[in-house]
Amino acid sequence: MIATLCSIDELKEAKTALVDLQDSYPALCEKFVHVAGLTRSLQLKYQYMGCLIMDENSDDCIPNIPYSSVLRLYKKEVQTLKNDEHIDALKKLFRSFKDTGYAKISLLALGRSPESLIGASSVK
Repeated sequence: MIATLCSIDELKEAKTALVDLQDSYPALCEKFVHVAGLTRSLQLKYQYMGCLIMDENSDDCIPNIPYSSVLRLYKKEVQTLKNDEHIDALKKLFRSFKDTGYAKISLLALGRSPESLIGASSVK
């Protein structure tokens, strides 16, 4: 679990960056929102999703899913996102807002307002 403390300004900057990304690369953003929504629907950790996208070690957040087929399907969807020709733009956004965290960036992409995400969080 990653605990983050964000200011409203950081969250607003991240939201603006997401809007800019959407304007520049709508297909990439559609894939990202799909994967973030799938992450939420499967009750997986956003940290796990972020680690897969960023090619980081995900050992600390590997999900405990009883069906390996579900995890394979999820990884296939993440790979579809990673195969997008503009994936580096999303990775740059993640790097720029590393302190904001994968969870809050994902929640912003899914439509949450910056104000709803203020303060300490232990969103996984």
